Amino acid sequence: MLDLLIIGAGPAGAAAAIEAERSGLEAVTIDKAHFPRDKCCGDGLTAGCLRQLDALGLDPKNVPSWQPVTDVKVAGPNGRVVTFPLPKGNGLFAAITRRSELDAALVARAREVGADIREDVELESVEILDGGTVRAVAGGETFTAKHLIAADGMWSPTRKMLGLTIPDYRGDWHAFRQYFRNVSPAASADLYVWFEEDLLPGYVWSFPLADGSANVGFGIQRDTGHRIQDMKTLWPDILARPHIREIIGVDAEPEGPHKAWPIPARIGHIDLASGPVLFVGDAAAATDPMTGEGIGQAIETGRLAVASIIAAPDDAAAHYERSLARGMVKDHALAGFLSGILGNRRGAQWSVNIAGTTEWTRRNFARWLFEDYPRAVLGTPRRWSRRVFNRDGAYRRPPGPLIPE
Repeated sequence: MLDLLIIGAGPAGAAAAIEAERSGLEAVTIDKAHFPRDKCCGDGLTAGCLRQLDALGLDPKNVPSWQPVTDVKVAGPNGRVVTFPLPKGNGLFAAITRRSELDAALVARAREVGADIREDVELESVEILDGGTVRAVAGGETFTAKHLIAADGMWSPTRKMLGLTIPDYRGDWHAFRQYFRNVSPAASADLYVWFEEDLLPGYVWSFPLADGSANVGFGIQRDTGHRIQDMKTLWPDILARPHIREIIGVDAEPEGPHKAWPIPARIGHIDLASGPVLFVGDAAAATDPMTGEGIGQAIETGRLAVASIIAAPDDAAAHYERSLARGMVKDHALAGFLSGILGNRRGAQWSVNIAGTTEWTRRNFARWLFEDYPRAVLGTPRRWSRRVFNRDGAYRRPPGPLIPE
């Protein structure tokens, strides 16, 4: 019998596989895909995400499109661009990379530490046995395990097979992206965010990649009056807006077709565990409800799930739920509240104006936006530390294990 079966080898599953191997657990990770594979995403890595990657031992040199970012340029509804600088000289606080390359590098890193990852293996069935263990069939093989980590995405087959899906759930955000080559020097070097009045509390982005191309896209929230089915027809209009086209560049050309995807962002309102089964990443709806960022959250939940299995093998589900309740759930509740402020022109413009008032507010807004410290840290004293607001960036220290909550 395995100690752990992991379903899915994306960032959450690969992170869990790395921590399981480091902890001495006998684990197997399966994924129906073959890596590298494309994954629809904005490709942005926040400071919080970078610290998670750093702790896993991922080397940026193994990700060809890796592009560090030092300045964030944000435009409110009035069109005025404000530059928000990230710290320089003490580590990395933001980067962009194609998900196809990042995810493949994480799988390679997991194998490097000895993890057993099996590609092209699709989950066929899963059940919780009377003794509190799990039996799963995948790729024609039967696995039994003491615990199972479901890192199998928003449409989690594991969740469906256990009868834990939310009826008619189609995500909380929808995002739309397309890669462009021959972009302008500005788009190839700087990160841009536009809060367009007709998309609020959503936004348009242009994220630079190392080869001189850019990931350009936009995200909108469901249930805010926007029609998801109109995203395709809205896209040409967004690209034609003069202030956006000026940055992308008149010579920019699509590298391939556009793609859209749903984003789950309701971690405080969805089952996080069922007996020996723990849900992580998109399967736990662990995306930030204000920005749609989910890579760092996926990695953190994957690592926390393994930490909970190690710390409380007989009650890992409760331990895992408590760990998230003390941190990420509170952070996302605050982010959801703040997203409401960004939902109208006045609130969005006021937010950009206040954040850009002084050099100090600009610098610290950028750090807060890019999750240099937890969103709700002021309301959670147990997470306070001496340098909580002045930490070094990622890739300054050797990787180390996650300390359980």
